[in-house]
Amino acid sequence: MPEWKKLNSKDLGIRTSRIPEPTRKVLNVLKDRGYEVYLVGGCVRDLILNRIPKDFDILTSAELEKVVGMFSFCSIVGRRFPICHVNIDGTIVEVSSFSTSREKFTGDVNHELVRHFGNDEKNVDRWRNCLQRDFTINGLMFDPYSKEVYDYTRGIEDIRKAKVRTVIPASTSFQEDCARILRAVRIAARLGFRFSNKTAYFVKSLSPSILRLDKARLLMEVNYMLAYGSAEASLRLLWRFKLLELLLPIQARYFVRQGFGRHDTRSNMLLAVFSNLDKLLGPDRPCHSSLWVGILAFHEALSEHPRDTSVIAAFSLAVHNGGDMSEAVDITKRITRPHDISFPELSEPQNLDSQELINEVMHLADSVKDALTKMTYRCYNLRAQNSDPAFISPPLSSKACRIFDCVRDGVGKGFVSKQGSEINYRLLAWGSLEEVRRVFARTVFDTVYPLRLTQTRTT
Repeated sequence: MPEWKKLNSKDLGIRTSRIPEPTRKVLNVLKDRGYEVYLVGGCVRDLILNRIPKDFDILTSAELEKVVGMFSFCSIVGRRFPICHVNIDGTIVEVSSFSTSREKFTGDVNHELVRHFGNDEKNVDRWRNCLQRDFTINGLMFDPYSKEVYDYTRGIEDIRKAKVRTVIPASTSFQEDCARILRAVRIAARLGFRFSNKTAYFVKSLSPSILRLDKARLLMEVNYMLAYGSAEASLRLLWRFKLLELLLPIQARYFVRQGFGRHDTRSNMLLAVFSNLDKLLGPDRPCHSSLWVGILAFHEALSEHPRDTSVIAAFSLAVHNGGDMSEAVDITKRITRPHDISFPELSEPQNLDSQELINEVMHLADSVKDALTKMTYRCYNLRAQNSDPAFISPPLSSKACRIFDCVRDGVGKGFVSKQGSEINYRLLAWGSLEEVRRVFARTVFDTVYPLRLTQTRTT
């Protein structure tokens, strides 16, 4: 057992003022009832790194049944690792209990913990809980009242080294829970960290085990990667560690066609479009999954059949405007800014007349919908063809398909275009068609042209 450390949170740069009000309310209720409370997991890591945490998780000495009795809107969820979901002001705060980790340690492990810490039950409980964490940088505990951070797994050291390392040996950790492989990719991509040597080895060698996860879990993990502002880095890591062909085989096939090496530092249009999406999103500003699904389908349509840049411009503008094709064509005709000629998905302008341009835009919309169908059922694979359903479900595919319905339906079909460039992130996360369409169009347009869509509209 390595030596543990107790550090002052101020020395680590943690500011309690960054704890959101709903989380603070839950902490105060538990503390006032006489229970120990800690912030745990990724939020402590992000506070140290001065990043915005995706969420704040609480660990308490109270039994979960006691927690349920303290809050009006609270329920216990999960079987393997039960936790409480506390609804405070429309925000879900996750609360776990020391008792859960206490139940999972018996015999030699408990004896060793007690031998190491003597009669200090609090340290024994904290270390027990840390041993069940996935990565050392997620094994930190922060007491916001004493302003102390407990580090039992050398998490602070790994944060300083920008390293993702499993708490227990990586082979055991990933076989115990194969979802940790995808979480490792997500964390490394978001933070720009690297894997420890053993973690990297077993991420790659045990990658096929992720197919044991059900499709809903796979969708959730991929959504965490692509919808929170680190999609480009996530795609690069998925490709590097041979996970992309398991999750998104159509996109993996594109990397192969591009001659893209596993450690390639170049870009391509797929990475570029997600890089532009990343600029608009963040851990506290996610998008609905239908947006990144729509982007994947759009790129696949271009990959299979490169389009005139004027067609892509008019298509983007039509999606942005809710299907106002006449305005989209008119603005497209006035664009003089050169496009990025490095993308083979883009062909040179052909001086199409207005009707030809409209026809090509309609054809692109149909191609995107065809690509959505292909992605919904895993018909294409790098190794063999099969028809097993992919994790992109038909309902999600249908919602993504609606992004492009306005191109054919036009204005007046229940959609009113919104002016201005400010993004309503609450609506974007909920999947508001209007907001999703506008962000999709802005992302695609920014990939093809250096000017923003809203700037082009004012020319």
